[in-house]
Amino acid sequence: MINFDNAATTGRKPQMVIKAVNNALYRFSANPGRGGHNLSVKTAEAVYSAREKIAEFFGASGADRVVFTANCTASINYVLKGFLRRGDYVITSDLEHNAVMRPLEKIGVNRSAAKVDFFNDDNTVKNFERLITDDTKMIFCTAASNVCGKALPLQKIGDLCKKRGIVFGVDAAQMAGVVPIDMKKMGIDFLCVAPHKGLYAPMGIGVLIAEKDIGDTLIEGGTGTNSLSLYQPDELPERYESGTINVPAIMGTSAGIDFVKAHGKNAYLSEIRLVKRLYHAFDKMPQIILYTPDIKEGFYMPVLSFNVKNKTSEETAAYLNRKGVAVRAGLHCAPSAHKRLGTVNIGTVRIAPSYFNTASDADYLIKILKDYK
Repeated sequence: MINFDNAATTGRKPQMVIKAVNNALYRFSANPGRGGHNLSVKTAEAVYSAREKIAEFFGASGADRVVFTANCTASINYVLKGFLRRGDYVITSDLEHNAVMRPLEKIGVNRSAAKVDFFNDDNTVKNFERLITDDTKMIFCTAASNVCGKALPLQKIGDLCKKRGIVFGVDAAQMAGVVPIDMKKMGIDFLCVAPHKGLYAPMGIGVLIAEKDIGDTLIEGGTGTNSLSLYQPDELPERYESGTINVPAIMGTSAGIDFVKAHGKNAYLSEIRLVKRLYHAFDKMPQIILYTPDIKEGFYMPVLSFNVKNKTSEETAAYLNRKGVAVRAGLHCAPSAHKRLGTVNIGTVRIAPSYFNTASDADYLIKILKDYK
């Protein structure tokens, strides 16, 4: 099957990632930081090396700022529920995923959504700035929409946050590993990462990089340190890593970074060219509806949403599945973005290639959609 559902998780993993996971199951099946025996020590050393690599890759200040979580959604929840309180004022974009919107609703913050301009990033920044008040606690936004692929101007938003003294948090699920993110240069205080997407790691792991104090914890328990105390330790990363961490997935993430370092720029260019190839072909088909301007390198991630006239997104996805193509249909857990696109009642069909997709994959999809009406 041709997998064009890589925005959900990269379907095909590099052999170096698979080998790293298998190697971890053989060599690192010991709980790091919980024992003094050689297996535990070696595992702890391997995990620390992975933290160092992740910190360097994302421009963080040090390995201790890297926290391993269950997934990117957990990372976002740790930040928002630890840092914010009911009544705080937060600014998001109008393209957010429910991983951001539902925690904010649960907390009970006051919030505004800045309109993302699909044509002009400076206008996007101005839209954020217009919403800033003296009591703005945080700007927290997606790095790129998981529905339409529009990338936000993180550098410019980060500069704005620095100028106004506002904490800046980013949901990087659709960008991390696809294009470079440098927390220091971009002024990002909290970065939430989904390694199973752009870093080609296994599912079941998230990364949170915290350059500022988060505050309260969501989960308490054993950390291997200060065991006599009933209080969670204050130091990172232990403060937010109660219980056993997912060592095989951490090793897979480390190998995924090596893969991206070797192929990252070429991978992005290959993927965005496939999306542009599809966009231009779809634009010539009268039965297909597109929702964004032409895809431009650097301004979009390799994600494309469309619909077929008189068909639900689920019907189109089911048709493509029968033809051997995997896509995703529906709201993609991001109703905010669909309200912006005017598709909240019908959703969209979403295409997201990976490094392993080819031009022939795209051409086959174009072919089977030409006569689908």
